[in-house]
Amino acid sequence: MKWTEGIDKTSIFLYLAISFFAVANIYSVDEGLGKKQLIFLCISIFVGFIIFMMRTKFFENFASIIYVVGVLLLIGLFPFGTEILGQRNWYKFGGVTMQPVEFAKIGVALMLANYVSGPDFNLKNRKSLLTTLAIIGVPGIVVLAIPDVGSLLVFTAFFIALFREGLSGWVFGVGGILAAVFLVALAVDPLYVIIGIAVIYGLVILLNNHRIHWNVISISGFVASFFFLCGIAFGTPKILEKMPKHQRERIEVLYKGEKAFRDTSGYNLLYSKTAIGSGGFFGKGYKEGSVTQGKFVPEQETDYIFCTVGEEWGFFGASMLIIFYAVFIGRIYYLSEKQKSAFNRVFGYSFASILLMHFAINLGMVMGLFPTVGIPLPFFSYGGSSLLAFSIMTFIFFKLNYTDRNSLV
Repeated sequence: MKWTEGIDKTSIFLYLAISFFAVANIYSVDEGLGKKQLIFLCISIFVGFIIFMMRTKFFENFASIIYVVGVLLLIGLFPFGTEILGQRNWYKFGGVTMQPVEFAKIGVALMLANYVSGPDFNLKNRKSLLTTLAIIGVPGIVVLAIPDVGSLLVFTAFFIALFREGLSGWVFGVGGILAAVFLVALAVDPLYVIIGIAVIYGLVILLNNHRIHWNVISISGFVASFFFLCGIAFGTPKILEKMPKHQRERIEVLYKGEKAFRDTSGYNLLYSKTAIGSGGFFGKGYKEGSVTQGKFVPEQETDYIFCTVGEEWGFFGASMLIIFYAVFIGRIYYLSEKQKSAFNRVFGYSFASILLMHFAINLGMVMGLFPTVGIPLPFFSYGGSSLLAFSIMTFIFFKLNYTDRNSLV
């Protein structure tokens, strides 16, 4: 049929396969929640059809309005939000809850795409750079104030889209160095970290002295960066001390092991690893997981849903799910790169990068490679807000890609 030309059937198949497999796993954990998730999925697909029938220009023309509404919804959490699991990041309407940060990501992706695709955009221009940082930073500051550290980490995904549009790779290099110093300072005495920094700086001077054009500016920058890193090394333990106990323990679990906190912050991770490890190669079978059915892992239908897959479907099933995610995310990046429109490309890169961050952090979290920060697995964790928001982004991109492939321009 002619109207189906331009529809990326591979992406649609992967979206539906992951989403329906998610319903099956949530149903295994809790039949009532599984039925609700199926309803959420049907609603999401229905909304997706409506999005697909809309004109593509709608998303460009109303990007700023969607962005502002998203930011206002985040700000509205302070007077009207409901606290769930220690975080005031939900609206509650009767028996229905809604997490606005998931929808705010859509607004940021659209607004960023709209601005970057403008005729005057140039990342080498200070005004353009500051504006793009403000687009990401304004909702990011509100999210930090909530506080929702997990969602704040996801906002860094937009820098991947900006990198594609010309953002210097130094941003990622500097960010990586700061993160490395922070993480090492959590486990090692700050004095040793500072000695290590001094040794590295000394080697840089020794090996590259003939390439460095020393002047007042370069010397000042070199010295300032050294003391800045030393400040992070000294300040990290103090930051850790001032954190709420549960947040501090979630970080310490990475270094001391979950058994040291088996009755508190390490409990989820301990049983999550137990569930995944007990699945073997092919798993124990659907609804046959002793840890899953015994409900030993709190939030196993939401943030820790992957442990259910590991126990019931084993290494094979978990690997297949990871492959499906990898192919789906890679497919979005691939299609984004082929877009003729800069708006479509930037939105696609933003969407794929958000998926990548959620996917990587969630899996790292349930396997003990990352602290527990409350990040859902896209399309898979139980929750109407998350599923609907990710589905909206999915179908917006499907529509943009469809229009682009059928465009004669």
